[in-house]
Amino acid sequence: MEKSGFRWGYAIFVLFFLALIGFIAVGFISLFAGVDVEDLNGNVAMIPIEGIIVGTDDSDLLFESAAASPDIIELIEKADENPNIKAIIFEINSPGGSAVASEEIANAVKKVNKTTVAWIREAGASGAYWIASSADHVVANRVSITGSIGVIASYLEFPGFLDRYNLTYRRLVSGKYKDIGSPLKEMTPEEEEIFQKNLDLIRDYFAGEVAKNRNMSKKDIDKVANGLFYLGVQAKELGLVDELGGKDEAIAYIENKEKIKAEVVEYKTDKGLLELLGDVSSRQSFFVGKGIGSSLFGSSALKIST
Repeated sequence: MEKSGFRWGYAIFVLFFLALIGFIAVGFISLFAGVDVEDLNGNVAMIPIEGIIVGTDDSDLLFESAAASPDIIELIEKADENPNIKAIIFEINSPGGSAVASEEIANAVKKVNKTTVAWIREAGASGAYWIASSADHVVANRVSITGSIGVIASYLEFPGFLDRYNLTYRRLVSGKYKDIGSPLKEMTPEEEEIFQKNLDLIRDYFAGEVAKNRNMSKKDIDKVANGLFYLGVQAKELGLVDELGGKDEAIAYIENKEKIKAEVVEYKTDKGLLELLGDVSSRQSFFVGKGIGSSLFGSSALKIST
């Protein structure tokens, strides 16, 4: 009688199945584990802004951590309305994202009638820096990625692919520029000029807001608003941040200004299943994944991000 060998395929399937069930259970539980922030004790609210900044909860960044502006703004408003909260710390770890969503959050920060501190941990770049600059005080780790004041727009073009496989792009539009930015045709020099002018306009607005937020001249900001990122220590020298450090320095600033003993309480939204899965995935796939996904499947082929 022949001995049956250990069935590795079956074992791997069982382990994968159990892991999947575990992830689903965590996601299901998170739907009912909401925290009523008004019932939390503390006098300093900590609001994390982590991942790609987006304008909607229904993000197409599958398995990618994201900070949705409606969620962040709701937390800001709740902290501002809570009489027990004397100050807000924004814990920032984000490479930026949607220009519109970044501006929405930045405007909400400026409306707060309490002391606000932005604490940049690993990254506070582009749109995330726009938000940080809106706070009363900016603290950054000395080796954090900071700044990157600029705007990016990218998309893929497939006209060569169509030619290779004998496919035809039939252009039916009502309006000369209706299909501008379509990945199925090459951009004309005129269309590229139109896009570049709009990007320059957004960048100019971005730089102008940072200048106002940091009490710097537009001329000085223009010198560093070239898309480059800076380490925290360099950003301090350029006037983009006020202090080098971390959580302790942010708390010390609040305690000194408000004359209180800080008791920090975290204000955050609960994560769903996909976000929990995203915590264990790479955060470096934004430009590749987002760019390719948007070009192939998005409602608009070209995306503009800060």
